[in-house]
Amino acid sequence: MTDGEGEASAHVAVSGLGKSYETKAGTVVALDGVDFEVARGELLSIIGPSGCGKSTLLKIILGVVPLSDGQILIDDRPHTEQEAKIGMVFQTPALPSWRTVLRNVLLPIEALGHRKDAYLDRAHELISMVGLDGFEDRYPGELSGGMQQRVAICRALIHEPELLLMDEPFGALDAITREVMQKQLFRIWQQTGKTILFVTHSIDEAVLLSNRVLVMSGRPGRIIDEVAVPFGTDRLDRDMRTDSTFQDIAHRLRERLGLDAALPMESAERS
Repeated sequence: MTDGEGEASAHVAVSGLGKSYETKAGTVVALDGVDFEVARGELLSIIGPSGCGKSTLLKIILGVVPLSDGQILIDDRPHTEQEAKIGMVFQTPALPSWRTVLRNVLLPIEALGHRKDAYLDRAHELISMVGLDGFEDRYPGELSGGMQQRVAICRALIHEPELLLMDEPFGALDAITREVMQKQLFRIWQQTGKTILFVTHSIDEAVLLSNRVLVMSGRPGRIIDEVAVPFGTDRLDRDMRTDSTFQDIAHRLRERLGLDAALPMESAERS
C-alpha cells in the first residue's frame, strides 16, 4: 500500500493516542499524545519506567482496551477492524493445564471458529520451528518456563497474524533461558517477516533485538525518544554487548530513562 507520493505507508500508525481512567480520586491519565509508526516487517521495541502505560498501549492496539483519544491505523484502516491480523504474547504463557502442547497452539483457531484440521500442518510447523518436536502431546506442567513460552509464541502465530505484540515475553525467565529465547525470537522474526512490537524493561534486550527503540516517559506515558539500531542479521552470532555502538546506544537509552544520571566519574577512577 502506498501514499500519494508513492512511498509505502506504515504498517501501524499511532497518532495522538490517549488513555484516561476515572477513579474515586479523580481522572488518571495513563497515556497522552502518543505518536509513532511501525514499518512492515520491523521489530520495534518500547522501553520505559514501570507504570508508564506500555502494556496498556499494547492492549489498546490489540483491541481489548478502548482508547480515549487519537487513533490507531493498521494498513490505513482502524485497528478495531484488524483484530484477526494481530497476535499477542504476554509475560506469562497462561497455557490451560489440561490441554496438550498441540491443543494449546490450536486454541485461537477454535476461538475464531475455524476448522482445526485445516491448521494442523501449520501447528506442527510452528512447533518444529521453536524446537519442540516430540512434545506435541505433553502438558504444560511437563515443560520448563522457556518451553511454555515457546508454545505461547506458536499459539500467537497459528492464525498467521501480520502483527505480533509481545509484552515482556521473557521477563519471568532466568538469564540463561532468556538469552536462548532472544535468539529463538530473532530467528522466528527473520523466518516469518512479521511486524513485531516488543515491550521490555531490559535496555540490552531492546538494543540487541530491535530495528528501533522507543523510549516512554513516566505517567502519563509519552514517546520522548526514538533510537535507530544499525545492526544486521548477524547480531546474535557475536557478543554485541562489547560493541562500542551497542554500548553508546544503551548509554543513550539509560540517560533518557534517568538511569545514568551522574554515574560519577569517580566510579570510573576507582575501576
